[in-house]
Amino acid sequence: MSTPYAPPHPGTADTPPDTAPRRSLIAACTAHAVHDGLTDVIYVLLPLWQSQFALSYAMVGLLRGAYSGVMASMQLLASRFARRWGRKRLLVGGTALVGLAYLVASQASGMTWLLVALVLGGLGASTQHPLASSLVADSHEGSGKVKQALSHYNFAGDIGKTLIPGLIGLLLAIASWQTGALMIGTLGVTAALLLWWLIPRDSQFAAARKNKGSSVDGAARGGMWPLLATGTIDSAVRMGFLTFLPFLLNSKGAGSAGIGMALSLLFVGGAFGKLLCGYLGARIGMMKTVWLTEATTSLCILLAVWLPLSWLMAMLPLLGLALNGTSSVLYGAVPEVAGAARRDHAFALFYTGTIGAGALSPVLFGRLGDLSGIPMALEILAAFLLLTLPLSWRVQRQLDGR
Repeated sequence: MSTPYAPPHPGTADTPPDTAPRRSLIAACTAHAVHDGLTDVIYVLLPLWQSQFALSYAMVGLLRGAYSGVMASMQLLASRFARRWGRKRLLVGGTALVGLAYLVASQASGMTWLLVALVLGGLGASTQHPLASSLVADSHEGSGKVKQALSHYNFAGDIGKTLIPGLIGLLLAIASWQTGALMIGTLGVTAALLLWWLIPRDSQFAAARKNKGSSVDGAARGGMWPLLATGTIDSAVRMGFLTFLPFLLNSKGAGSAGIGMALSLLFVGGAFGKLLCGYLGARIGMMKTVWLTEATTSLCILLAVWLPLSWLMAMLPLLGLALNGTSSVLYGAVPEVAGAARRDHAFALFYTGTIGAGALSPVLFGRLGDLSGIPMALEILAAFLLLTLPLSWRVQRQLDGR
């Protein structure tokens, strides 16, 4: 005779099965919003640090590169450490470490302490993408809603990027940067405490990973590399285009205000594209959605080069939707090609490739722009993006088991 489910004692860490997916999604979205917001708020603080400590532009670049470089390079190690110490502990600890990094920065008296703080911040931030993504995938295993849940997770990151730097920017109009860094650090530590309460114990998902992992991991290994290549190209083109866009707008007569408005239109479209394309991918499939979004992006980049400024501005929300929307579809395919037993590692590998490509792309395509001019460089970007079409077809073949 089966026994009815008995709620756990309030002092235990177990979560009822029916609430675990919801709590896990809220936790992952919170982590993504906070981490992405705390990553991008550096752009607000860098000019103030330059003025305060008389930094050269090379030093400013070193500070920014220290955070993003450590974050990208340590993601694979974060996935390995999670197997030993547990995903929950590592994600909570990483979030607390990012908060601690800003608390250290708030007391910095020179370049050295700022560099130490940002290295610590990048180390903590390296835990978020691979572990929070796999938390969402594991908690929604078998529900048929993994892709939709990952699109919500992806969308939450853009919300954090928009709200946290904006609010800190307003705060810095009436307070010192030290006060701003102290507030950011407090937010990180508070978020870590919230995540500790929200995230279910790792043991609740261990059985699902063990039971489902062996049946899909063999086919997965063949599909992970074309998926990684697709994501890498998509990220490289996205960051390359964002680097060139202000110069293209300026060449068409846009001033500083016009460039700011254009970027806002692009980012608003991109945020909703991440949410919409996750649902679209679940409905019509990964390959069809990638072909639709990447072909639209390629065409819109070409139109951005050829159209006058007014038409370009009107097109930017659609371009942003397609440009950013592909990422949700690709993230949603990672659990399928990786299998339940290797998700932490697969997400870490995927994010390392895409973030690394996004960091290198402006340098490589910037050199191309020096040699050929901005319009030609953008046209080459649009053509380069079409390489994702055969790659996504290869991924779909693996998903279909052929």
